Amino acid sequence: MSATIAVDNVATVRRGSVPRSYRFELVKLVSQWRIRLLVLACWIAPALFVAAVSQQSTLPADTLFGRWMHATGWAGPLVMLGFAGTWALPLLTSVVAGDVFASEDRLGTWRHLLVAVRSPRRIFVAKALASLTVILLLVAGLALSSTVGGLLAVGNQPLVGLDGHLLQPADAAGKVFLAWACVLAPTLALAGIGLLGSVALGRSPMGLLLPVLVALAMQLAQMMPLPAAVRLALPSYAFIAWNGLFTSPEQLGPLLIGIVVSLVWAVAATALAYLLFLRRDFTNLSHDGSGRRAITVGVLPLVGVAAVSFAVVAATTSATGSGIEQDKVQRSVATAFAHLYRMQTDELNRPAVTEAQLKATAACSKGHVQDSAEGPGNDWRCVVSWHLPGVQTTGQAIYQLDVTSDGRFVADGDGPKEVNGYFLVRTPSGDAPNPMWQFDGNV
Repeated sequence: MSATIAVDNVATVRRGSVPRSYRFELVKLVSQWRIRLLVLACWIAPALFVAAVSQQSTLPADTLFGRWMHATGWAGPLVMLGFAGTWALPLLTSVVAGDVFASEDRLGTWRHLLVAVRSPRRIFVAKALASLTVILLLVAGLALSSTVGGLLAVGNQPLVGLDGHLLQPADAAGKVFLAWACVLAPTLALAGIGLLGSVALGRSPMGLLLPVLVALAMQLAQMMPLPAAVRLALPSYAFIAWNGLFTSPEQLGPLLIGIVVSLVWAVAATALAYLLFLRRDFTNLSHDGSGRRAITVGVLPLVGVAAVSFAVVAATTSATGSGIEQDKVQRSVATAFAHLYRMQTDELNRPAVTEAQLKATAACSKGHVQDSAEGPGNDWRCVVSWHLPGVQTTGQAIYQLDVTSDGRFVADGDGPKEVNGYFLVRTPSGDAPNPMWQFDGNV
């Protein structure tokens, strides 16, 4: 009789389902004090930061859209997005995804978890989904908090795009949230790398630091004068490619390439982590990473993914050289100048003029190179020419340009002072610097 009861009890034992395992892993993550602090910080700190900076007399003009934080509340979340792509998102993925498997090694709880769930596959899926949920919650907090802080501190005014054209509040709102949505792809790539490091390196702290180290290496690569195809083949490019949403017409090609490359990296890294996890020997209580297998199954395939991405991008796109060419720089500077000239005309209450009437053109050189100049550097010089209706004389203004390797440039007015010098103009939101004195652009 007792034997029959025992057999019946064994027969009723079931494997933990994926939804139940997911809820269990999510509760485990959220119950950790560091995760709770991160959630709290991501939902409160950005609003306080943006609101405080927007009220300062000195703005972060060296940050994209930083010079417009006095003019509109939509600049704040974009400044926060630039900071998040460089520092915050790699750190968040490290803390969440980079520790989700390693924590079980430190606590020695794998046997208990396997007895409860009875399926390594379900354990991996549940932990990966729980990590993804927390990461999405943190990213949503950064986006919404910074937006609320900017709108409450400054207001819902139009935003000046990267080519000088004005984005009305509704259009600016859509593009801001779309930009935040686009950086989810490279964030998932870093999360996949975090899962891989957590599985492959076990208790080693290198697993926790892997997403940060990879992100730092990719950021350094983006800053170097590498061929455009190499930079496009890295997931980190999607952290800056959202800039193309704020030009007219939108520069969607590089952004779409960056998103696709990031998703490929995310799938590859997660699949490698899954394979390593299924091959693990859970009976070895002293397991501390997979040693040589971590390199052969983890690192080398990602290097192969990078090589294939580079080959595909180079073969299917026109991304050759640095991507920064004289014609592109001249066209970008002339377009931004025409839009900003019209904006300055409205602010100074001068007769209205359109971009088509101005017929603005730019002649740019780099250092001593007058023709076929290319590449990043702070030695670009542009002479912009334009025409006013009913005026025979051609107007000219000089700009010094600092062009970075990712195609962003800062144009600094170098005369005449009546056009692009520093002076204050009265705007609906208060006095502001001459919009043509300094401006950001995108090649």
